[in-house]
Amino acid sequence: MSFEPFRSVRGVAAVMLQPNIDTDVIIRVDHLTKSRADVGAFAFESLRYLIDGSESPNFVLNQDLFRDAPILVTGPNFGCGSSREPAVWAIAGIGIRCLVGTTFGDIFLANCAQNGVLVVTLEADEIAVLGAFAQTAVPVTVDLETQMVEAGPEHRWSFSILPAAKQSLLLGLDDIELAVNDKLLIDEWQRRDKVSRPWVWNVTQHSNLHTVTPS
Repeated sequence: MSFEPFRSVRGVAAVMLQPNIDTDVIIRVDHLTKSRADVGAFAFESLRYLIDGSESPNFVLNQDLFRDAPILVTGPNFGCGSSREPAVWAIAGIGIRCLVGTTFGDIFLANCAQNGVLVVTLEADEIAVLGAFAQTAVPVTVDLETQMVEAGPEHRWSFSILPAAKQSLLLGLDDIELAVNDKLLIDEWQRRDKVSRPWVWNVTQHSNLHTVTPS
C-alpha cells in the first residue's frame, strides 16, 4: 500500500516516556476490525480518554501544544506485544509521522516502515536531552535523507536505518510495491539484453530443442 513519501518532518514533539507501551495500549483488540481510515480515533484509547469518554487532560496528545504533534518521543520497548499492523495505522491516523526512542518491538518496527512512519533509535542519554527540549514545544526536525535529528541549534544527533526501510519511506512504497517497481526495471533490462545478446536468450539443445532462459 503506497503512502506519502517521507523525507523530513518538522514540528513539536510530544513526549511519552513510559516503558513497554504495547500494541494493545496503542490500539485495543476490539478495534482491529475497523478500517485503516477509522482506527486513529481509538489510538491510545485507555490513556487518551477518561471512563466517561471525555479527554484525559494528563495525556500529552490532548494538550493544546502537542495535540497535532507529528513526532512522538517514546520510552523503551515501545510497540512491544502482539504483531498487529493496525497499531501503526492508529499512530499514523492521529498525524504522527516519526517515533524517536531507544528500543521498539521488532515486528512493530517493521510495520512502521511499511506504513510511512519513520522510527529513529537514539541512545538513552540522547532521548533524555531530546525529551527535555521537546517539552518546551520548540519544533524538532527529523531528516531522513541526511539521517539527522535536530533540536534547536545546540542538539544534533545522527541515526542509522536499514537501507531497505529508508528506500521504502523515501519512495512511499511498501515491499510489494518496491518489488513491482523493480520488476519494471528488470523487464526493461531484459528487453535491452535480448537485443544486444540474443544468443543468451535462444540457446537450443541439439538433442531436445529445449530453450534455456536466463534466471
